[in-house]
Amino acid sequence: MTKKDIVVKIASESGVKQIDVKKVVQMTFDIIVDALAKGGKIELRNFGVFKTKSRKGRMGRNPRTGQQVPVEPKRVAIFKPGLVMKAKVK
Repeated sequence: MTKKDIVVKIASESGVKQIDVKKVVQMTFDIIVDALAKGGKIELRNFGVFKTKSRKGRMGRNPRTGQQVPVEPKRVAIFKPGLVMKAKVK
């Protein structure tokens, strides 16, 4: 499912124009991304939790040459599903 599919489904079920729904959906995603970029946590009850996790630097390997290369430490976004989502997906 794409963002467009989400917009079309919400618009058809709510009777709101697609352009208005698209703005709200995009603003929601932008807020989530901005909060994660600042190191915050987004908790949506019965849906799940978005947060960032720090990964340590390590030595990696170039698969083509086999040469070891350093991998810098970084932050990555993670998602932990909520109980309702887990139950429905099962």
